[in-house]
Amino acid sequence: MASILELTPSRIVEELDKYVIGQDKAKKSVAIALRNRWRRKQVPEDLREEIYPNNIILIGPTGVGKTEIARRLARLSNAPFIKVEATKFTEVGYVGRDVESMIRDLTDLAVSMVRAEKTESVQKQAEKHAGERLLEILLPPPPKKRKLEIDGEGPQLDEAFERHQRTRDKIKRQLENGELEDRMVEMSVESDQSSLMQIISPMGVEEMGVNLQDLLGGMMPKKTKQRKMKVSAARQHLVQEEAQKLIDMEQVVQEALERVQSSGIVFLDEIDKVAGESSKSGPDVSRQGVQRDLLPVVEGTSVFTKYGMVKTDHILFIASGAFHVSKPADLIPELQGRFPIRVELNSLTADDFVRILTEPENALIKQYTALFATEGVVVQFRKDAIREIALIANHVNDRSENIGARRLHTVMTALLEQHLFEVPDSKLKKLIVTRASVRETLDEVVKDEDLSRYIL
Repeated sequence: MASILELTPSRIVEELDKYVIGQDKAKKSVAIALRNRWRRKQVPEDLREEIYPNNIILIGPTGVGKTEIARRLARLSNAPFIKVEATKFTEVGYVGRDVESMIRDLTDLAVSMVRAEKTESVQKQAEKHAGERLLEILLPPPPKKRKLEIDGEGPQLDEAFERHQRTRDKIKRQLENGELEDRMVEMSVESDQSSLMQIISPMGVEEMGVNLQDLLGGMMPKKTKQRKMKVSAARQHLVQEEAQKLIDMEQVVQEALERVQSSGIVFLDEIDKVAGESSKSGPDVSRQGVQRDLLPVVEGTSVFTKYGMVKTDHILFIASGAFHVSKPADLIPELQGRFPIRVELNSLTADDFVRILTEPENALIKQYTALFATEGVVVQFRKDAIREIALIANHVNDRSENIGARRLHTVMTALLEQHLFEVPDSKLKKLIVTRASVRETLDEVVKDEDLSRYIL
């Protein structure tokens, strides 16, 4: 993974091109936003806190790459990233999740990220310690060294201790060579003490970001139980235990909070669903209330989490929506002002579908080729077949609901379903997908509009 210094805007766009076809305007905007993160850290400290991120609204139909752009951006920068649906939030006072819960979820994710990184850095040391503990389980410690005076020659180790050492060395070699992986051992493991009790409050335990175990963890002694398992499973368990001992959780939490506050990314999907006037009743009663609750989080506030207070001033918010019925101007003015960058994404064409099927590193053609390879079958897609698949997907999108590139998944599934079902029991070694076979399989479905609505 490239460092943030190496991630120039043009380099960011190059990386995004590997997974997202087209949408150059959106890629350019998010690339600048990410680079500005690095630039802010280079300016003098007295000015640094005054530079706020330019939040972005991505406008476009479903399946054109809005979410994928944000997700890949987060992976490039190794930043905590969370995708949330704006429709899942409700105004304070209604049953549902409050908007601050997304910051708590982002913080949980950041702590998990940093803990995983720290665990990886101490992995070798943890494996070494786990090996010693496993050795002690397989061969309990020897009797205490007894020094004997024999014929006046001075202190010597007891013969029993020497014999124990030889046995220990032998078992250690067998462990290192993997000869004892299937042997059963008995060891103490922590029992699950997760409580089913809930704290009754207007926000609920989940929204408070705390649980009974966190509150009483220091007061309740840890319970253990004896379990029998294979050496291979015991080693994994012991490595995890030893890694946790080597990690300073206070440092993990401190680093995670810093990462959230300086480089966290929140992707707010379906922001258009909470735009517009609120109805007097029904499920949309709190839409403007959600916008008002979002406003302080987006413009900068402190959110309570179980790891401490998190400031949201420098978290980057990327909102997205189709805006078929509403438009960005239907958002309350204060919230509009917090999303100064607006980018309209283009609808996908048949030519785009051809590129999506073949060019990205996770292209569908590559995925299905790999899936068939697990059954020992070589799959070849002819160029005219790929073109035909793209045309069918584009045709169905035009005639029914336009779901963008997601239509390719439904078309490919319908095309290859029978082969995927029969391959394990057949002797097929090679499958060539041609334009004729695509038409033969899908022609009837495409022609029948009612049928295509259900299948494609």
